[in-house]
Amino acid sequence: MKSELAVVLVSGGMDSCVTAAVADQDHLLAFLHVNYGQRTERRELKAFHDIADFYNVQSRLVVDVMHLKQIGGSSLTDERIEVPGADFQRKGIPSSYVPFRNANILSIAVSWSEVIGAQKIFIGAVEEDSSGYPDCRKEFFETFGRVIRLGTKPQTDIRIITPIISLKKSHIAIKGMELGAPLHLTWSCYQSEDVACGRCDSCALRLRGFQEAGIEDPLPYVIRPKYR
Repeated sequence: MKSELAVVLVSGGMDSCVTAAVADQDHLLAFLHVNYGQRTERRELKAFHDIADFYNVQSRLVVDVMHLKQIGGSSLTDERIEVPGADFQRKGIPSSYVPFRNANILSIAVSWSEVIGAQKIFIGAVEEDSSGYPDCRKEFFETFGRVIRLGTKPQTDIRIITPIISLKKSHIAIKGMELGAPLHLTWSCYQSEDVACGRCDSCALRLRGFQEAGIEDPLPYVIRPKYR
């Protein structure tokens, strides 16, 4: 019997979908989605609700944090900045990094978790095979866990769970298939809301992961380069 409640951060992408599948094995689910003015906001929100419907999640919270778009500094929120194309040899942090986004989202998740009595927050951050975002590192989540303990009521016990943080995209795709995650309902493209571009960082990482896993990506693409 599932008795422990967990808040799952569901962007609508592949990683958060597989994370939801992991959480669903042992927990009652509450789904959180954040709109922050990203280019594909409407498509990601649709994916969120589609995944929530798949898992029959009744407890859903959608929050708008438009200050991240107002602050800018990211190609995901500022259309004057070009979305970077696939470059697996890139050094440094790409322009698609949204400054301190995960801290903003986790803060909302902690507030909601404290109110509804959730003891875990699941987030689909990936460190090893990602774009190199600084707020996707293990150390970041470990440190944020200490912030939670210091900044909540004494009786509050909320832990951040990052079940796929050390996995490569290929292993995430395989795990998703094993768990029956609805990967066909997800959306990963950074710049298109109808047919995935196949060119941006996110599309490239996803396509390469599926190709290395020997699994056909169920999403439609304008182009499907071979990234293996």
